[in-house]
Amino acid sequence: MSRALVPVPPGTPLVIDPDTRALGDGRLVGGTPRRMLRLSTLGQEAWRSLQGDGAVTSAAAGVLARRLTDAGLLHPRPAAPTALSVTVVVPTHGRVAELDRCLASLAGLRVLVVDDASPDAERVASVASRHGARLVRRAANGGPAAARNTAIAEIDTELAAFLDSDCVAPAEWVAQLARHFADPAVAAVAPRIVSVRRSGTRYLDSCSTLDLGSAEARVHPGGRVGYVPTAALVVRRAALVAVGGFDEDLRYGEDVDLVWRLDAAGWRVRYDPSVEVAHDEPRTWRERLSRRYRYGTSAAALSRRHSGWLHHLRARPLPLVAVAATVARRPAISAAAVAGTVLAARRSAARAEAGISTARATAAVLAGSWLGVGRYATQFGAPLAIGALVKRSDRGRRTLAFGALALAPPVVEWVRTRPSVAVPRYLAGRLADDVAYGAGVYAGCVKERTAAPLAVAMTKSRSEQQSR
Repeated sequence: MSRALVPVPPGTPLVIDPDTRALGDGRLVGGTPRRMLRLSTLGQEAWRSLQGDGAVTSAAAGVLARRLTDAGLLHPRPAAPTALSVTVVVPTHGRVAELDRCLASLAGLRVLVVDDASPDAERVASVASRHGARLVRRAANGGPAAARNTAIAEIDTELAAFLDSDCVAPAEWVAQLARHFADPAVAAVAPRIVSVRRSGTRYLDSCSTLDLGSAEARVHPGGRVGYVPTAALVVRRAALVAVGGFDEDLRYGEDVDLVWRLDAAGWRVRYDPSVEVAHDEPRTWRERLSRRYRYGTSAAALSRRHSGWLHHLRARPLPLVAVAATVARRPAISAAAVAGTVLAARRSAARAEAGISTARATAAVLAGSWLGVGRYATQFGAPLAIGALVKRSDRGRRTLAFGALALAPPVVEWVRTRPSVAVPRYLAGRLADDVAYGAGVYAGCVKERTAAPLAVAMTKSRSEQQSR
């Protein structure tokens, strides 16, 4: 039996995602991307069982739970600890003080430090010895992927818990995440990455580049959480070996590549934000923007390895036209596109999403398109947009429209997350992050000779899916 068909194990506790809605007569709406599933008679019985027991109690419930957890309508909450053996792997290149602090947080665990040809090898060895960690030294620096592959070959435990040397882990973090491996289909589980607050700059301290939010999720391309960083990640060693480990040709984005290859091989990857690991963030704006730039450079290489999976903007054609026409001040075109969006939403509601008003569905689609285009324009289109604005006699109004487009995403993020950062500073930080990332994407595209990461993916209306 393939992993795609492996039921969720009996006894696994489950919770319903907050966005999941039961519409009656066997219809469920939710997930990311949002869709409707129509359950068969057997599926409806299994759904009632899951609701009543809050756990898998039958074979049919296990199969349905797999489908719904895969789609994001349910989430597993395993409570029982596993008996799997674990080695914590800490790759490092220098950063001796950070390594010392990291290893201190791992007291009582089996730890392997991989020294990726640090210039201060003796100090690294001294720190590892003081904390009782085993040490392996690489003769040449190969980057994070190579260091982790070295560890995979050195350990024989069932799980590898990767932790970057500039992280501080809480007690029991491995045990809490390892519970997910009671599910034989799970290959990897990631905690939430939060900032070690020490720079003195509120934005840098509060807004980690690796923080993926507070909502648990299955991790897969196009999902609510599309990837997880390997700054902290617990992985089933057999799954790592099966997919060939990390791609050592990638200096950045090797974590995204691994997660996507695991997903393509049929494994499940989970994001569990109930566990938080602290990570050092850059202490200066120069370091912060440089990191964002380097992250962006990986997009082109990833798009070559995973064709069609990496898109910085996914949009439906009519809402996209409506947004573009609004910014360009073409009211007739905008009105026509909005009217078409309303008709599409009405057909979709009648066919697959009964219970959701046409007005609400239209507003959600248009708002999502505006936010998506705004983020995309900030990352990749700002210079072209500004150049177009200054050529027009009504550039003041166009500048206002472009400003509303660019500022909408960070404003919505601030309202949703309420960070301890003043709104103007937060907006400036988010815009700077996006511009730096986009510059890195452009650089990567030039190096790889591809424009694939810049392509806009056109999506269709939500479709009805059948499930047992």
